[in-house]
Amino acid sequence: MPAFDLPLDQLERYRPDLDEPADFDAFWQATLKSAEHEEPLIRAERVDSGLWLVESWDITFRGFAGDPVRAWYTRPADTPRLLPGVVEFAGYGRGRGLPHERLTWANAGYAHLLMDNRGQGDQYGNGGATPDPHASAPGGPGPAVRGLLDPHDHHYRRLLTDAVRAVATLRALPGTDPARIAAVGNSQGGGVALAVAGLVPDLAAVLVTAPFLCGIRRALELTDHAPYGEISAYLAVHRGAETAAYRTLSYLEGISFARRAQAPAHFGVGLRDTVCPPSGAYAAYHRYGELTGTEPAKEIHAYPYNGHEGGEAVHVRRQLAWLDGVLGVAHA
Repeated sequence: MPAFDLPLDQLERYRPDLDEPADFDAFWQATLKSAEHEEPLIRAERVDSGLWLVESWDITFRGFAGDPVRAWYTRPADTPRLLPGVVEFAGYGRGRGLPHERLTWANAGYAHLLMDNRGQGDQYGNGGATPDPHASAPGGPGPAVRGLLDPHDHHYRRLLTDAVRAVATLRALPGTDPARIAAVGNSQGGGVALAVAGLVPDLAAVLVTAPFLCGIRRALELTDHAPYGEISAYLAVHRGAETAAYRTLSYLEGISFARRAQAPAHFGVGLRDTVCPPSGAYAAYHRYGELTGTEPAKEIHAYPYNGHEGGEAVHVRRQLAWLDGVLGVAHA
C-alpha cells in the first residue's frame, strides 16, 4: 500500500495545535496519587523458564486501585551487579505471554520487566494473567472504547497507572539500578511508554515505536483499522457521543504526555502505517519536552516502505546501540 499520510517533508515539520484540557495535569496527579499509598511489589516468585543464560521471576505488583498486576522479570543469569532496567509494555490485545518469549533486553544486559496488560491478552500472543475488575462502564468490548464517555472510567486511565507503578516496581527489585530505568514499547506499548515518559519525571530513557494514542483526532479521520476503528464503530452506533468521547480521549493524548517528558527519547515509525498513522508519532516527536524548559536528546527513524511493523529487527539494533549510549550497559 502506498503512503497515505503526509509526505515526509511535511511530517518533518508537522507540529499541530493541540486541544488539551486545562486540568490535564491535575487529572493525572490525582489519579497517580491515589495509587501511591502502598509499596508496589506484592510478590516475586522464581520460575523455571528452561533457559540457562537468563533468570526469570513471576512478579505481582499493585497497580491502579491497588489491583494486582502481573509481570515477568528477567535478567542475565549469575550477574550480581546492579543493572540498568527496561520496563516493556505490550501491544494492543496482548498479555505478557510466557517468560521465555521476550529476551532481547535481558540478553543485552538489562534487568527487564514485561508488564501484563490488564483485561487484555486474548487477541494475540500467548495470553495474559491480569483481569480488569473495573471494566463495567459504558463502552464496547475493546480496550480502546471501555469507559469512552468519561475519562475517570476509561481503560487507559487504569492501564497507564499500572505502567507508572511498573516503573516503581522495577526500581524496587534487587539488582536493578533505580536511576537507570528506560520505558520501551511498540504500538499500544509505544503509547504507554510515551505516557510514562510524561508522568515519571526522572525516567532515564524512552523508546517508542509506532505509538498508539498519538494524534488521536487525525488518526480517526485517516484510518478504520483497529484500535482506532473500534472507536469509530462505537461512535457510528452511539450518534451524538462524539463530544464526550473526544473529551475522554484528550486526557489520553500521547502528544500531551510527550510535551511533559524529560528523558532522552528514541522514536521509530513506518511511513505506510495505517494502524497508527505516522503523523501522530511525528507530532509527539516534534513537541517532545516542550514544557520542561529543557531540550531532551531525541531522534526519530522513519521506514518509508514499511507499515505498522516499522523497522523490526533493524530498528531493534538501532535501539540497542542508542540505549547503550544513554545508559551504558556495555560498560556497567
